[in-house]
Amino acid sequence: MTDKFFAIAQLGHELTLWLLIALSIFSIAFIFERFFVLSRVLRDSAKVRVRIRELLQSNNLQELEDIAKDRTSLEGRALSYGLRHAKERGKDGLEEIFSSYTLLERPILEKHLNFLATIGSNAPFIGLLGTVFGVMDAFRELAHTTPDQPAVMLGISKALIATAVGLIVAIPAVISYNYFQRQVRGIVGSLESVKDLCVAYAKTGTK
Repeated sequence: MTDKFFAIAQLGHELTLWLLIALSIFSIAFIFERFFVLSRVLRDSAKVRVRIRELLQSNNLQELEDIAKDRTSLEGRALSYGLRHAKERGKDGLEEIFSSYTLLERPILEKHLNFLATIGSNAPFIGLLGTVFGVMDAFRELAHTTPDQPAVMLGISKALIATAVGLIVAIPAVISYNYFQRQVRGIVGSLESVKDLCVAYAKTGTK
């Protein structure tokens, strides 16, 4: 059984390195994809927030209908659904409309973020496993040759490469995950402010 495990260790070090390289490629691709998608959503949301700020200063809730015509932003689409509901049924169930809309949109905003979180938490362990395999293989090779201190140090240093690669893969994934989650929370917060305005509009009894 031990011999079989050592045989696995011979390939394990290389396999974990290739696995980490593959995971890093996917991680980088998803980071760039989320960056461009969320940046576009945030730009549209920023424009809507400016209009909402102007609306609050003028205290004219009728301008909400103009914002609702902008279907390019999440807030504009949410407002269009909310105002249509408010005109047909009043404020009853309006908050549920916004909550349902947010629940539908949030998974789209958080696409690939679970993958980044998984990579961030598990890549160091994959690297550590590769290091263990590398150390096992190094000592096994030394057991069949004349003991040589430089050779021992070289074998251990090669084994540690897997741990280093695991950390290199994990750190950008964790940073990106936290950064994108903060952006998603900001977008959801913007939808919440739009919901409050829409509820206020419905309470005025405007039809």
